[in-house]
Amino acid sequence: MQIVHYYRVACAKGFRQLVVTARNTNPLVRTMASSSISEKFAPAARLEGIDKNVWVEFVSLVSKYQPVNLGQGFPDFAPPDYIVEALKEASGKPLIHQYTRSQGHPRLVKALANMFSKVYNRDIDGMSEIITTIGSYNALFYSFQSFVHPGDEVVVIEPFFDCYSPMTKMAGGVLKPVPLRPKNGATSSADWVLDPAELEAAFSPKTKLFIINTPNNPLGKIFTRSELEMMAEMCHKYNVLCISDEVYEWLIYDDNVFTKIATLPGMWDRTITIGSAGKTFSMTGWKTGWAVGPAGLIKHMQTVNANSCFTAPTILQEAIAVGIEHETAVLGQDGSYFKELPRMLQVKRDEVYKALKEVGMNPIIPQGGYFMLANTSNLGLTFDNNDEAYDFQVCKWMIANKGLGAIPPSAFYSSKNAHLITNYIRFNFAKSDETVKAALQILQDWAKEIH
Repeated sequence: MQIVHYYRVACAKGFRQLVVTARNTNPLVRTMASSSISEKFAPAARLEGIDKNVWVEFVSLVSKYQPVNLGQGFPDFAPPDYIVEALKEASGKPLIHQYTRSQGHPRLVKALANMFSKVYNRDIDGMSEIITTIGSYNALFYSFQSFVHPGDEVVVIEPFFDCYSPMTKMAGGVLKPVPLRPKNGATSSADWVLDPAELEAAFSPKTKLFIINTPNNPLGKIFTRSELEMMAEMCHKYNVLCISDEVYEWLIYDDNVFTKIATLPGMWDRTITIGSAGKTFSMTGWKTGWAVGPAGLIKHMQTVNANSCFTAPTILQEAIAVGIEHETAVLGQDGSYFKELPRMLQVKRDEVYKALKEVGMNPIIPQGGYFMLANTSNLGLTFDNNDEAYDFQVCKWMIANKGLGAIPPSAFYSSKNAHLITNYIRFNFAKSDETVKAALQILQDWAKEIH
């Protein structure tokens, strides 16, 4: 604490005020002041227990060790040329450098409405049934803030993207996780299934939201139509709102069929679907996402947006609109980025799968998305630290000793069920040829050491 003295000093133009400070040497006063400040500036209760973040921790490790990074969920290759060119062209338009419509740049929401009207097989009004956001993160955050009251329950399928848990807490909700469980001898993400009885047991009159992620991060599972129908039945039975996180909707492999839960009978009126330009066009740093749903629900998200971020960057939305318009014109055809990208990534997925298999990690081949889980039980790694999850220790050991980055998937589970996944680690195969080649070399050398 400091004592402040004020003096009025004569000068040519009148008086000026000098502020002189002296540190108080009274320990009692210092202690009282320190205690008062600590209590007054204590963080809100909604932040309690959510200060740790797996991404902050592992970005720091990657920065320190500089491994071949198959950890974080971003590509290290460029987005389509037509998107980059659209951004350059947009930069020459003066008004594009100014604020746009808070609920979404008109050209982008109209382009999204045109594309999704075909996908949903219904007329979608871009001005009232779509909102654009600063990344899909914000779309998710707005969903929780708009609809979760203190004490409301949020049913979520595990594994789930890690932000669902803190977002539930910050809204005052209570997380009710239901885990996918692997069948005996599971080799594909399709082999991880829900127990219908366990799912229904999580629902109650207090349930407000049901959250799904398909294709799933980190597992890569695509929920089948029959699985989605079971979930839809729960939503109808308990009168629950569904949030469907579909940021990897175009990354589908092996001729798997992707179904939007909002297209099932009666589900449009109770579903908000989250999308991402970053994942769609391989440009996560553009941080632009959207939500699609009935106007009566989207308007509440628009209220949260108007009173927080207000609008996503205009110039990025303009360029993304060009990309959406381009893809809508060639939707489902050869030459579409939505077809070319999964073809390219499936080759990389299969290469990484084979290399992990040779090391003895027993990977789970994903049906969609960026990621692949691999079981590390056969590696024979042991650690002395019993206070940290095994998958965290494996990932840290691998970064430091093998120069290969991965992410611990227990970060995608509740503390209740994290033990179910600690023998696995998550790899991202959506990387450049150069990065994948370097990772394969590490894994091949590792396999030679073992055998």
